[in-house]
Amino acid sequence: MQRTRFGDMVCSIARTMDVIGEPWSPLVLRDVHRGITRFDQLHAHLGISRKVLAERLRWLVEQEVLERRPYSTKPPRHEYGLTPKGTELVDLLLVMVRWGDRWTAGEAGPPALHRHRACGLVAHVELRCSECGEPMGPTDVDVLPGPAALN
Repeated sequence: MQRTRFGDMVCSIARTMDVIGEPWSPLVLRDVHRGITRFDQLHAHLGISRKVLAERLRWLVEQEVLERRPYSTKPPRHEYGLTPKGTELVDLLLVMVRWGDRWTAGEAGPPALHRHRACGLVAHVELRCSECGEPMGPTDVDVLPGPAALN
């Protein structure tokens, strides 16, 4: 059975899932964003097999979501950092956090809190219209064909 190539679909959600849809990828991005940047650190923190972690890191570098930077020459060692493309994906992770905190945290509450650096308060992400600043949820939008859909 042939795997569906989500990256070839004319759909931004499908194309995004092609890049980060494998379950370990968002967790790798989360950890790199939090400062866990070296292979051994990621391996220990995630509890993922070395083989799978190496595959995920290689894929995320190929997709230009992460960049590989040397931090030692003897022995040769690298760490990983978010690219501008990867930093924008953290926005998506923050939306996932809000959903997970609301619907899966249970009585214990969220496992982590997010303090907004600008105001110093613990907050959650909210989607707002880039044009008018009003809240933007599923009932506030109409989906229209974009340029790629018209080709």
